[in-house]
Amino acid sequence: MPIVALYGHAGLRSRLEDSIARGSLPSSLLLQGPRGVGKQRLALWLGQRLLCQASPAPCGKCQSCRFAQQLTHPDLHWYFPRPRLKDTDPELADIREDYAEAVAERAESNGLYAAPSGSEGIYIATVRAIVQEAVMSPAIGKRKVFIIGDAERMVPQEGSEQAANAFLKLLEEPPADTTIVLTSSEPGALLPTIRSRVVALRVPPLAEKELREFLADDIVGRRLSDDETLPANTAERVAFAGGAPGRLLAGAMWAKALDNARRLLEAVGAKPAAGYEAAWAQAASKARGSFADTLDALTIALHERARASADRGDQAALGASRAVAAVEAAKERVDGNASPQLITINLIRELEGLLT
Repeated sequence: MPIVALYGHAGLRSRLEDSIARGSLPSSLLLQGPRGVGKQRLALWLGQRLLCQASPAPCGKCQSCRFAQQLTHPDLHWYFPRPRLKDTDPELADIREDYAEAVAERAESNGLYAAPSGSEGIYIATVRAIVQEAVMSPAIGKRKVFIIGDAERMVPQEGSEQAANAFLKLLEEPPADTTIVLTSSEPGALLPTIRSRVVALRVPPLAEKELREFLADDIVGRRLSDDETLPANTAERVAFAGGAPGRLLAGAMWAKALDNARRLLEAVGAKPAAGYEAAWAQAASKARGSFADTLDALTIALHERARASADRGDQAALGASRAVAAVEAAKERVDGNASPQLITINLIRELEGLLT
């Protein structure tokens, strides 16, 4: 079975098409944006587009397109966080086997998967495998495409400088037949040496119409049908997703983020103790992902408050809009590895001045 179609991102796809047509597509790209907006699915679409054997591409019918849609194309390499293998120094064959099984699992679920757990990472053995595969000739086509999802999860290890330097050189000067696409929800957590070697593109949230199209997909409907944490009707699911279809695949985790955001707003203007309680309830510095989700949920809540205030014609809309900007600034501090607790305390103080 093929993976679910890519919904939305028409503007970004058009920009990428133009770059390909002009021969100016960067060899190393970074797709960055909120968690769950479809960055890796967009990267897979780009891989299919580059590997397609027909015109206009992607045709969806040629052998390369069929292989890409089934995640079986030997020149489309997809890496993402995985549990650490028991062998501390695994062979290249072990890494390939592990990822072949992991990609097959994602293919079996039609490309609909929840975010990796916080204990999973992209370890140095995987980086070595990427570097080694990149110098090999394409298997059946004229080029190779490497997708590295959640690239901020690359785990540095002592004594791995040689592999790290080889990866940086690969990003800076990939083989002529190779395109590398990194994706990240926390680009600030990437090493500066990596960010300086890639061209970054922002992947925005989906519009309501695009989310409804995603939800109307029969495969998606079957996948979500058993999740009791999700709202029952389409309108509520669209609001729950907040422009990121991946949030629907992680219903319980996103529901927790929405609840955390609600508690943060309740702490604004309450007794000082409420602010400290809300701060200490946030994730520790080693669990930035869940805290970043909370800030994403807070942004959505403030957007809704701003729209409701604007509809009423009161001045609270301006304060809510400025509060959104404060939350976006807080997200940048998360990327810089600042403590979520300290960020929360400072953010609550900022919001009190804007919302009360």
